[in-house]
Amino acid sequence: MELFLNAIVSGLLLGGFYAAVALGLAIAFGQLDIVNIAHPAFVIVGSYVAYMVNSRIGLDPVLIGLLFAPVFFVVGGAIYRVYYASFERTGQEALSGLAFFFGLMFIIEVLLIMIYGVDYRLVAAPYIGSTWRFGPIAVPLRMLVPFVTALVMTAGVYLYLSNTFTGRAILAVSQDRLALRLMGADPIKIKQLAFGLSIATAALAGALLIIIGPVEPSMNRQYIGRVFAIVVLGGMGSIGGTLVAALILGVAESFVATFYGPSWAPAVAFGILLITLALRPQGLFGRY
Repeated sequence: MELFLNAIVSGLLLGGFYAAVALGLAIAFGQLDIVNIAHPAFVIVGSYVAYMVNSRIGLDPVLIGLLFAPVFFVVGGAIYRVYYASFERTGQEALSGLAFFFGLMFIIEVLLIMIYGVDYRLVAAPYIGSTWRFGPIAVPLRMLVPFVTALVMTAGVYLYLSNTFTGRAILAVSQDRLALRLMGADPIKIKQLAFGLSIATAALAGALLIIIGPVEPSMNRQYIGRVFAIVVLGGMGSIGGTLVAALILGVAESFVATFYGPSWAPAVAFGILLITLALRPQGLFGRY
């Protein structure tokens, strides 16, 4: 029973972190129909930014992620402009756009290897080595802090998209561009803002990743299948659905790792993705 309870708690904490990683893709892929396969690579960049600043001035990784989110936002907006001018405007986004982000992913990975090498990097924070115990249940703070931060970030993005004009325009941009223009909004600028927001979330998600454990440049590949499975399972573009799907995946991986071995855990995401596409392609909550 103790093992069962700890597997559930560990899975929920892990799922919260997965929600932070998948949140940006839920915007880019779910709302904008941009298959940004390089999104996990930007998460790793966020981890290395947190490592660089933390190792030099000792700032808390979560605070570093928040401080650098505007920088990532600007970078994301610039990348979308290149993507739009090169592929979307000419209608080549389906295949050429995917190749663009695939190449971008490898460029980021190679640059990180050239600068930092292939050694694992980690950060220091007072709570990383601490664990809270509630009877037989252990709650490591290195998992709890990312979990709580991810919930706050998800709630913030949800409220922004639901309660602001720009947020509602982001929700509408992939559905009816003409109606959006009639509302006085430029669809291209709205998509640029939305893609910038999706990359900005990677700054904080990367900081959370390096709190959980050490990182190295090629780790982004481990999350490609997971984040796409979460976005599809939750329902394309559904922020709440993304959170629920992430928690489901986290608990499923935790159970598999606990009772069948950690080597089977990575296969869970692909299994869930295949089952979802076969039985409920619109996801748990459908398209937003």
